[in-house]
Parts: sequence; structure tokens; C-alpha cells
Amino acid sequence: MRMKIEHIFFDLDHTLWDFEKNSALTFEKIFSENNIDVNIADFLEVYVPLNLQYWKLYRNEKVSKEALRYERLKKPFDAIGYSVSDAVIDTLATAYIDNLSEFNHLFEGAFELLDYLKEKYTLHIITNGFEEVQNKKMINSKLFPYFEQIITSESVGVKKPDARVFEHALKVSKAKKENSIMIGDSLEADIHGALNGGLSAIHCVFDANTPTDKNITSVTSLLEIKRYL
Repeated sequence: MRMKIEHIFFDLDHTLWDFEKNSALTFEKIFSENNIDVNIADFLEVYVPLNLQYWKLYRNEKVSKEALRYERLKKPFDAIGYSVSDAVIDTLATAYIDNLSEFNHLFEGAFELLDYLKEKYTLHIITNGFEEVQNKKMINSKLFPYFEQIITSESVGVKKPDARVFEHALKVSKAKKENSIMIGDSLEADIHGALNGGLSAIHCVFDANTPTDKNITSVTSLLEIKRYL
């Protein structure tokens, strides 16, 4: 791996950008501003796994972007017994997207790792996240200068793990699959998607509940990646 890799493709959410922490802070802000009187911990206990479930449905083309934005909020409120109108759900869904990029906690070691890698490799992002918020995250978190290409699934028209995402990423980056590696948290979208496309991969396992594969290189912290690259 040390000898042949030239291009590194990173996932953003849950890999460099601490999605769950930033998301929780966003909900605290928008609930306060919209007078939503719920216990945030109770809400997030339902929301977090449900959001992951809906993102999987979204990337597999089983729900629309609009359905994802609505259902991932409506169902947690229903589950904790808090009545909320569709109009309020729509307001919160918009406020969530508008405010999410204001909070920009990264996983420990992110900048140290990127400073180390940028001297040796060309770095890129491949993300399934909504295009209108991902670029803001990159800029506000000061990640943007590290990366040559920011590839969003919306700009490609398909989502990871679809092979066309990786084919497009290689094309716009002028990279070859045998000289490229994907680093991400999702075993299905990032790792299997990259491997099926002929790239190498490193799986970020920062949560003990993350599904893993013993045959795939994995790390439990960002700085551990330095052992392989």
C-alpha cells in the first residue's frame, strides 16, 4: 500500500466530520429556537438509528430525499409521544439543514492526519450527503483546502456504493483505481463500494456497534491510518 497509492478518497460524515456530535448540537439549537419542549436525549435515542436506517434506504433508492427529511423527524417525535404538525416538521427539517454546518467538530487527529497525508498523496472527498450542506461543512470546518475534488452523490446522480460514483471520482481526479484507496465508516457504501470498484480501502470503526469484516483493514482512530499510508 505504501508503494503504490497516489490518491486517497475520504468519506466525510462519520469519518472526518463528527456527524453525531454536530447533529446533536444542531437539534439543541433548533429545538430551542422553535420552542420544541422535548428531552433531547430521548429524541436522539430514537433519531440516531432511524436516521442511519433512512440513509441506507436513500442510498439504495428506496426513499426520496424529501421522505428522508420528513420521516427521520416525524417518527422520533411520534415514538416519544410529542405531537407536532407537518408544518413544524417542515420548518425543523429546513432549519436542521441550514444550521448543521455551523457546528464543526471533527474526529480527534483529523488535521494531524491530513497534514501528514497531504505531503505524500492527493486527497479527495466522496460523500453521499446533501450537496447544499456538504460544501458548507467542508469550508466551515477548514477541511476544504486539503482536498482537490469534492465529489457528492447528487452531482454524480447515483450514490455510494454504486460503482458509477467511484468511476466518476477516478475520472475527475485523473486517478487510477490501482493507485487509489477509499477511507470511510460505512462497510457497505464506502468499503464494499470501493473494493468492488477495484480500489483499496480502510474501514474506520469508531463505534463499537459498527459492522466490520475481519478480511478488511480497519482502524479505530484516524491517526492509526498513518500505519498504513
